[in-house]
Amino acid sequence: MTFKGQTVVITGGASGFGLGMVQKFSENRADVIVVDINTALGEKVAGDFEKAQFIRCDVSNSESVRSLFDQLDKVDILINNAGITHAPAPAEEISEEDFDRVFAVNAKSVFLTAKFAIPKMKAAGGGVILNIASTAGVSPRPNLSWYNASKGWMITATKSMAVELAPYKIRVNAINPVAGETPLLSAFMGEDTPENRERFIKTIPIGRFSTPDDIANAACFLCSSEADMITGIAMEVDGGRCI
Repeated sequence: MTFKGQTVVITGGASGFGLGMVQKFSENRADVIVVDINTALGEKVAGDFEKAQFIRCDVSNSESVRSLFDQLDKVDILINNAGITHAPAPAEEISEEDFDRVFAVNAKSVFLTAKFAIPKMKAAGGGVILNIASTAGVSPRPNLSWYNASKGWMITATKSMAVELAPYKIRVNAINPVAGETPLLSAFMGEDTPENRERFIKTIPIGRFSTPDDIANAACFLCSSEADMITGIAMEVDGGRCI
């Protein structure tokens, strides 16, 4: 697969799954835009790749997202990867502030990037949008109710956008990773202990967490010309977690 000449925008690109995708798309000759709220980390990541560029953006803020896309002549591929969670707790105990924060980053960001990226894709005659959702949107874990709901929202948004945008030759898909070695892992578990890791891994038939490479490989396929007939799916990259 080659993405030579294509501009790939990856939100949350400075760490975790996002960093894995930055590396994979860069290896496949894309012009990668590393988008993150962490300036120091984002600049460092972009500096590691010849054709990568860092743009700071708060994906939950309309003006920040508008500024991001105003700086780009075109967007061939948009990957909505930025995401957060709340600490594990009963649904009724999660604060309104945490709820709003989760939905601002995990859901509103997809609305905002669509608002500013889709017109560029329509003008160019097509494009690809990939949303990094989660197995949590399909097979929810207890005590993560509002995070689960935000990822379910993303899956439904993916399917709806795919139907609406297909006539414009814009494909929209999602990936559902299982828990992986990312900065969110300890937040999912509440505490990063050997016991909690074992408990999570026991729910994954293949017997391990997902890795940034796992997600990057799937992302490159879904965004490539080899997947030209695929739109509206939520691909589970989960080692059998959702079976």
